Amino acid sequence: MPKIDGLFDEVVKRGGSDLHLAGGYPPLARIRGDLVPLREAVVDGAELEEVLLELLTPAQRARLQADLDLDFAHTHKTMARFRANYFNKSSGLAAVFRLVPGRVLTLAELGCPEVLWRLADRRSGLVLVTGPTGSGKSTTLAAMVDHINKTRACHIVTIEDPIEFVHEPLRAQITHREVGVHAPSFVSAIRSAGRENSDVVLISELRTPETMKLALSLASQGVLVFATVQTNGAASTIDRIVDSFPADEQPQVRGMLAESLVGLVAQQLIRTADGKGRVAVHEILVGSGAVSALVRENKTAQLTNVMQSGQAQGMQTMDMALERLLTQNRIGAEDALDRAVDREGFAQVIARVRPDLAEILG
Repeated sequence: MPKIDGLFDEVVKRGGSDLHLAGGYPPLARIRGDLVPLREAVVDGAELEEVLLELLTPAQRARLQADLDLDFAHTHKTMARFRANYFNKSSGLAAVFRLVPGRVLTLAELGCPEVLWRLADRRSGLVLVTGPTGSGKSTTLAAMVDHINKTRACHIVTIEDPIEFVHEPLRAQITHREVGVHAPSFVSAIRSAGRENSDVVLISELRTPETMKLALSLASQGVLVFATVQTNGAASTIDRIVDSFPADEQPQVRGMLAESLVGLVAQQLIRTADGKGRVAVHEILVGSGAVSALVRENKTAQLTNVMQSGQAQGMQTMDMALERLLTQNRIGAEDALDRAVDREGFAQVIARVRPDLAEILG
């Protein structure tokens, strides 16, 4: 049994999401959003390196030595998988392990808005799930893939680095591909997906202009493409994708986005009001003629107005979602205000829906 298993057991037992290990610090777990020590004693750097290297194959050790960092997935007993990131720092080798639950949670169990089912039922187009690191993007995407797996006879291809959630085939054929193991790069894997008679393709992250363009091309060819981008909102996501291309290519990319984008979900995790867990908050943009026109004409600043007026289609801004959760007493006013896009306007929302807290928050 690997020496690190006791720490993995503790993270799972305490409902943590991440394990941080570095020389000179005690083992730290992220629990309900906060980093807390699992013990008082600090980790010895030399001992830590031995513990971490124990999990690696010879090929992975060689990659770590050559690149000085390494991403891979590790299965812990039968209870969970961890997405691992090894990296070097001033105190030596360090690592962060992200817990990937052993069972894929459904969209209903995650409390996702109904529109996410409708996006998963689309037959083609691009669906982007965005948010900062640790906001639950992969979990939401896994739930959408799970819905498709249960309801459609189709071919689903996942392209990840590393593979996180493992889906057992139900109605769908599932092909899991890990970059660096089953394909040399995201670019080659996405290109190959177009030749694999795929109906649905999940790309764990669009990192480069080339992968973005290939994903857009695939979506325009009748494939439903899911992908993540590390941005914080609908407008900023579209702007970031377009701005990553040279100026002379940007009109073409805006046109491809306008034609292919069927949904954009920007997600954050916020501590619940009782402090016992976290809840996902979603900003949702659904593709429409109006959205296509604004994207094509480079008027993304007006997308907020479209989301505010598009509630019948399942659209909502981040502040609208925060207000709903605050009204339901599922999150606290201070946390809601901290995550609001329009803080001044949201302070007025708090004064209206929770007047008992408005004075406390100033």
